[in-house]
Amino acid sequence: MTAKTAGELTAQGLRQPADAGRGPLLRGIATMTGSAASNQVGAALGAHAFATLGPAGVVAVRQFVAAAMLLPAVRPNLRRFTWAQWWPTLLLGLVFATMNLSLYTAIDRIGLGLAVTLEFLGPLAVALAGSRTRRDLLCAAGACVGVYVLVLPGPASDYVGVGLGLLAAACWAAYILLNRLVGTRLPGLQAPAAATLVSALLYLPVAATLLVQGRLAGIGILYAIGAGILSSVVPYAADLVALRTVPARFFGVFMSIHPVLAALAGLVLLGQVLKPHEWLGIVVVVSTNALAVQTVTDREAATGLPRRLETGR
Repeated sequence: MTAKTAGELTAQGLRQPADAGRGPLLRGIATMTGSAASNQVGAALGAHAFATLGPAGVVAVRQFVAAAMLLPAVRPNLRRFTWAQWWPTLLLGLVFATMNLSLYTAIDRIGLGLAVTLEFLGPLAVALAGSRTRRDLLCAAGACVGVYVLVLPGPASDYVGVGLGLLAAACWAAYILLNRLVGTRLPGLQAPAAATLVSALLYLPVAATLLVQGRLAGIGILYAIGAGILSSVVPYAADLVALRTVPARFFGVFMSIHPVLAALAGLVLLGQVLKPHEWLGIVVVVSTNALAVQTVTDREAATGLPRRLETGR
């Protein structure tokens, strides 16, 4: 082997990890974008069923649809789950139930764009948790300013709706961390499938009440089923796949796409026209998180991003 050939092979070998790392990153970004779009379109469809089923009824149908589709496809062997696998799965099921109910009730009170923007504080908190850099602290402050501009608290503000949006944010943060954890303890999609079953069982009393009242019928149930597919089945599966491809911090900050997609879905599918200060607040939040994305990307690239993307850690 000549010195030139050896040098070329060495150079190729040095370049290979970086090239290999870009593929998983791009796939992860595409997966997260599709998941976010599906989630917000599904939420808008679900809002059409509020008059018939109420937010809790729509969430109940969502969970039943998700369980009916995920369980036969994944077939998790629940009897073989260890306690180390069960406890985060049970918590994830509780998070599913609480996150969806709080978000849908917030949507019903304050609109899709505002509710989802508040919910997004959860992923942002995951992204910035434990940070001590000046830029990350600036991002956190910018997000707070954006939310204040978005809400503009006053006598006419729906503080219950805002509080429910913040509760959804806390649940979304827990969802990211728990999904990441169970993804390392259970293969495939067994964790979200089992967690969806747990959540569906929690909503059996709601479904029974609606059934007795004769409200599980008509166009509302079709909207709720569509919400179940687009906002539960697709995102649960896609997010788990994405979290095995990209770091949790990167996942958290990339979710800044959700408020924009929610505002657009609310405008197109629900006719919810945002006020100028609400658009400004969304722009501030999204811009803040664009800066955070760049910060995380630069930091991870300096410490070996390709390997982390390949291992999902």
